[in-house]
Amino acid sequence: MNTHNFTGSTALLAAAVLAAGCGHRTPDFDACGQVDATDITVSSESSGKIMKLDIREGDILSKGECIGYIDTVQIWLQKEELVRRRESAKVKTVDIGCQTEAQYAQLENLETELKRARDLLDKDAGTRKQVDDLESKIKVLRSQIAAAEQTYRQNNESVACEISTLDVQIAEAEDKLRKCRICSPIDGTVLTKYAEEGEMVTSGKPLFEIADLDHLYVRAYFSTAQLGTIHIGDRVEVIPDDGSPEPESCGGTVTWISQEAEFTPKNIQTRDERADMVYAVKVEIDKGSPLRLGMYAYIIVD
Repeated sequence: MNTHNFTGSTALLAAAVLAAGCGHRTPDFDACGQVDATDITVSSESSGKIMKLDIREGDILSKGECIGYIDTVQIWLQKEELVRRRESAKVKTVDIGCQTEAQYAQLENLETELKRARDLLDKDAGTRKQVDDLESKIKVLRSQIAAAEQTYRQNNESVACEISTLDVQIAEAEDKLRKCRICSPIDGTVLTKYAEEGEMVTSGKPLFEIADLDHLYVRAYFSTAQLGTIHIGDRVEVIPDDGSPEPESCGGTVTWISQEAEFTPKNIQTRDERADMVYAVKVEIDKGSPLRLGMYAYIIVD
């Protein structure tokens, strides 16, 4: 065996190992956590067949953007039936003034005759019976008009109640139609698609998951001893664990600190690994950072 070659190979291997070790050195850090984002699972608000769901994983959507819909034929037909019933109910409304116009004209004539009869009675040219008969007729006619108006008002109130009920049912149908539309609730990126066009879905079935990747955060854990060094609003340094020799760091802001301690999660490290109880801290990462969803990151407090 060539001792010189063996020694040289050993030295090269040791140098390579040393270089690799120096190339990816874990930085000194105060806490470590996983990069996360606010994600929303969009579920179906209606039952039926998916007629359209035009998205793919990775698509960027705007808030309110409609990307599909569920079959709406039956709900639309129900709404049209309710609209027709409402129009039919409106026809039942009585014009009270028009219906009682003839009776009021008759009342006016009787009152004119009564005035004439009283004038004649004052001049001894008429009789008391004529005046009494006219007064009786006027009293009866006024009672008839009042009864008719009450009946017409009751009819109109009943029709108005029916129309109001139909308006509520039409609003419910329109709400169901709106819920057949599949829209993005936030500005974000589609992470996972759970359903496809042509599938039958029920209300509550997940359709896709979307996350706001412009607002990433790290949920890190600090020991009780470290807790006194951080406050909400503090600026910290965030370093991604991306495997590169010199990872590009970015800034972050502490936005939330848990008020209750918990046991250290198995996949999270802290500076003092002997600490059993830790506090969760949320660090919002500055926009434009190199971090990506799911990566691990180190938190360094100044």
